[in-house]
Amino acid sequence: MESGGATLLSDADDAPPGAPGSYERHRPEQTLLYQVIAQHYPAFLDRLTAEGRTLPRFVQGEFEAYLKCGLLEHGFMRVRCTECHREKFVAFSCKRRGFCPSCGARRMVESAALLVDDVLPAAPMRQWVLSVPFPLRFLFASDPVAMSESLGIVYRAIAAFQIKKTRLTQVQAQCGAITLIQRFGSALNLNIHYHMLVPDGVYLTETDPPYFRKVPAPTAAELQTLVQTISERIGRRLERTGKLVRDEENSYLAQDSDGEGEDAVLKDLQGHSIQYRIAVGPHKGRKAFMLQSLPPLTGDRAGESLAKAAGFSLHAGVATEAHQRNKLERVARYITRPPVAIERLSLTSQGHIKYSLKTPYRDGTTHVIFEPLDFIARLASLVPSPRVNLTRYHGIFAPHHRLRSLIVPSARGAQKKKAQREEGVEATPRHVAMTWAQRLKRVFLIDVTVCEHCGGAVKIIACIEDKATVRKILAHVESATSPPGQLPPARGPPSGSADLIGP
Repeated sequence: MESGGATLLSDADDAPPGAPGSYERHRPEQTLLYQVIAQHYPAFLDRLTAEGRTLPRFVQGEFEAYLKCGLLEHGFMRVRCTECHREKFVAFSCKRRGFCPSCGARRMVESAALLVDDVLPAAPMRQWVLSVPFPLRFLFASDPVAMSESLGIVYRAIAAFQIKKTRLTQVQAQCGAITLIQRFGSALNLNIHYHMLVPDGVYLTETDPPYFRKVPAPTAAELQTLVQTISERIGRRLERTGKLVRDEENSYLAQDSDGEGEDAVLKDLQGHSIQYRIAVGPHKGRKAFMLQSLPPLTGDRAGESLAKAAGFSLHAGVATEAHQRNKLERVARYITRPPVAIERLSLTSQGHIKYSLKTPYRDGTTHVIFEPLDFIARLASLVPSPRVNLTRYHGIFAPHHRLRSLIVPSARGAQKKKAQREEGVEATPRHVAMTWAQRLKRVFLIDVTVCEHCGGAVKIIACIEDKATVRKILAHVESATSPPGQLPPARGPPSGSADLIGP
């Protein structure tokens, strides 16, 4: 099981709380998100049951796992300093992909580190972001095949655009990309869109090793032409596969049915989330309440590299140079971030959930207000279906591309592995997932393998999963360290780094 956070549970703390280099376990049960889910998720299930509906099993599993994530009473590891024998307890995490901030942050840190250290070469990179019209968001949420086919169209259009700018052919030059399929918008709405990291150039295939040729940044006119091309090609593809029907005046999705049972319930929640509408309760179907506390924006934002066509939106304004590896890792963390930011959640005086937008909308909207049950519905709609890969590798970054091992920093690739096997050479080691300790050290420069009191090595001494043993240990620790019924004080996240630590 993946380990989460830790807290000192032996002697009294000698180091001041929050001191540089020290670490305290994040307590999810003290966060507003956990408290809202724990209080209102059972009522949400009761409401669906009263209507003769039920959530899919994998969505229910997401909520149930989250309510156990990071809690010591569900099991933990004991770690001890080999010198001073001080102990920490490390809680287990749920490792889910839906809305858990801690596990999402764990995945964010690890994914960004993998991309920067092992995959992305020392070359200029650009982030391309494609948003799609509302109907396609619903289609992609319910049809992963259509989502994958459309993503292939997007990549081929961008790759051809890059190669054409060098005046070469696809035989002479190759491009590549890494796509993170993001499922959420800043208002916790279901918004499936593509974040792509693409080299700002192409690799020449006729040189050894492949030579990188940089291309200029796309102009506004080029972006507009490109987004129109993408929208037309995706439309034609959906028409050929029977998922889109056009007449002389309109085009619309051709869905065989809305599904049955659990599938229909999830589609209903997703449809309301995509359209910013309330999904449950007496106000079902109404627009969610938006708080507009700023004046509307007029005109285009300065320096915005954005093009729009037929409901599609293409942005390509964020780029990094070859030497800006730290900036590249920040961009990678941004596109792999979890959907819910705990620090943006708050309660209104009426008991509703207020969620602040990361960036105000053009109409001046700064917050969205949810009734508790509708907030649970929004979270349910964000849970991805099982076995749908949200990270895709294209072109030279694809595992089986013949040039991959010559370009990526790790020098790993299926073609090289095959050649090494045929030659009897020891294969390049596979990537090993980062440990909890390595993630903390990378983000916060906190080394939890070293005791903050004496500098000794910290080692794992036991993995406690038996419920009776867990209760006995926790009861002993509580009686020795805290007055009866008193919880340890809550803490805030490290300054400027909210939501990056696992539970």
